Amino acid sequence: MVQQKEIYLLLTDTRSWFTRLIKLYTKKPYNHASIAFDQELEQVYSFGRKAPKNPFIGGFVKENMNEGLFKHANGVIYSVSVTEEQWQKIQQYIRKINAEKDAYRYNFIGLFGFVLKRPINRKNAFFCSQFVATVLQESNVTQFSKPIPLITPYDLQKADVFQLVYKGEIKEYCKQPQVRSTQTTSC
Repeated sequence: MVQQKEIYLLLTDTRSWFTRLIKLYTKKPYNHASIAFDQELEQVYSFGRKAPKNPFIGGFVKENMNEGLFKHANGVIYSVSVTEEQWQKIQQYIRKINAEKDAYRYNFIGLFGFVLKRPINRKNAFFCSQFVATVLQESNVTQFSKPIPLITPYDLQKADVFQLVYKGEIKEYCKQPQVRSTQTTSC
């Protein structure tokens, strides 16, 4: 029997001015995507702000659901079961980027390509949903019918491999008994 592990997809609305600007274009409720390796949301990764007050300083980040923009974020959490091999590929991919994180940048130019519906691939640069989609595709969790630089958080949400776990304020999710009872620290 193949042992399965769970990974989690987080889609959030942090209510920042940058998110509101993106929302004007996408017309979707969630415009930030992250990937997590635990139900407690202690190991959450994405491409986003490195400086909480400045959306223009971005790159690979380990996100804390108790700090900054996430303290008051709304969102949805999905899970997907993965094989040990997929889990290892995902972990390896994240470790590699983390080890070289200073070489990675937020793909602002890619956002313009997205608006123009022209995929722009840049070496060592991602925006949030582009990063999550790349992780999922590189580890064979799912494939996408359009180019990765055109994937939105909404596209991730619509991937048929995910099961809805939670919808609402992220801080309320963290208070749930099944999440709190397994935590060593709070999410």
